[in-house]
Amino acid sequence: MTDFLSPPRQRADGATLAVLFVVALLVIPARLVLRGVPLALTPASVIAMLVGLVWLCAQFTTTLGVAKGRNVVRTGLFCYAAALLATYGYSTFGYLPADELSLADHAIVLLIAVVGLALGVCDGVRGADRMDFVLKAVVVCGAISATVGIVQFLFNLDLTQFLKLPMLRYESGETLIEVERNGLRRVGGTMGHPIEFGVVLAMILPLAAHYGFQARERSRPALRWWVCAGLIATGLMFSASRSAMVGIGGVAIVLLIGWPARRRVRALLIAAGFLVLMKLAVPGLITNMINLFANAGTDDSVKWRTWDYPAATTEILRHLWFGRGYGTWYAPKHQVFDNQYILTMVEGGVIGMAAFVAVFACGIYAAIRFRYLSDDRSRRDLGLTIAASLVVPLLGSATFDLVAFKTAEGLSFLLIGAAGALLRITAAERAAAPPTSRPRSPAR
Repeated sequence: MTDFLSPPRQRADGATLAVLFVVALLVIPARLVLRGVPLALTPASVIAMLVGLVWLCAQFTTTLGVAKGRNVVRTGLFCYAAALLATYGYSTFGYLPADELSLADHAIVLLIAVVGLALGVCDGVRGADRMDFVLKAVVVCGAISATVGIVQFLFNLDLTQFLKLPMLRYESGETLIEVERNGLRRVGGTMGHPIEFGVVLAMILPLAAHYGFQARERSRPALRWWVCAGLIATGLMFSASRSAMVGIGGVAIVLLIGWPARRRVRALLIAAGFLVLMKLAVPGLITNMINLFANAGTDDSVKWRTWDYPAATTEILRHLWFGRGYGTWYAPKHQVFDNQYILTMVEGGVIGMAAFVAVFACGIYAAIRFRYLSDDRSRRDLGLTIAASLVVPLLGSATFDLVAFKTAEGLSFLLIGAAGALLRITAAERAAAPPTSRPRSPAR
């Protein structure tokens, strides 16, 4: 794998910790949690907390190479963390039932962990080559998870039951293979649910395509990246997730707007060929995916997502500004909203909602900004790709509760941190370049 990812040889830095997080997040089954710990903590959550702790300690020294100073992503993450802590203080100041208080404690630990992860990536990854190392690891590990999902779909075999590791236990004994929607299996790969599986793969697919196109343009071996892209796209289809389809539609719009005409045509031809192959290999799959939207008006899952709006409105008005507390609205005690925006309004109030949207907006802005600042074609394309990937969780939050699915949430904050790091790196390179050799920013 070392040769596959082609990392530069240097001492460990934020990228090293980020890759460890990626492996734990995407390869280790999401149902595995630590033994002997009162909170249900996955290995990825523990590594995220470690990254946050390392980042905090590194801020007290000037000898470790960790970046300091203003950054739009840093500001967005600080505001988000402040909103989380304000809601936690507000909700625990009054009376909470013991079950909700315990869940509020659990939720705040996990939420602060992903903020620490994003800060660690934003300030701890030293160069663009190291960021490529992290994002290539995301693609490879995403392909591994997709392969697990493909085996689940084709052979009705859940490989995650064989991935149990020492010091870990299964949080639940549920299988990640569901038989739904016209008898076709819905699979979850190594993740917690088919919806999460599809959404995460929709976030990773544009990264795989980016490295495939980049390798081809640089006359380097590209087949391995297209194999990863094919596996990821196939796993995405096998999730049979409407949220994933909406997300990949958002990705397509962003990329087709930003890509040059020749790449647009090539990408559309590749997509058309892939869909034809899927239709021949798995009869009924494409029709099933089309029916997810054609029959949306009569679909029970759509009705379930809309019938509870009056109850949500009543609960929001009870705690308008700070919400009732993160983690305190849970099933089966309370009804499920399947909408992260509504859930955030209930649990975090107006301030929590504003902070949640703002942190994603900061990540997308940083990606577009470093695309504008850079004169390097590959880096400009990466900026567009990260912006497209971050559109997926924003769209998906309207159709499922994103924060409840830790793989999707963890990858989202990793990409937000990556956008901040690349903006910092690009801005520093421009500032250090002599005026005569400084690259001219492309026209808007």
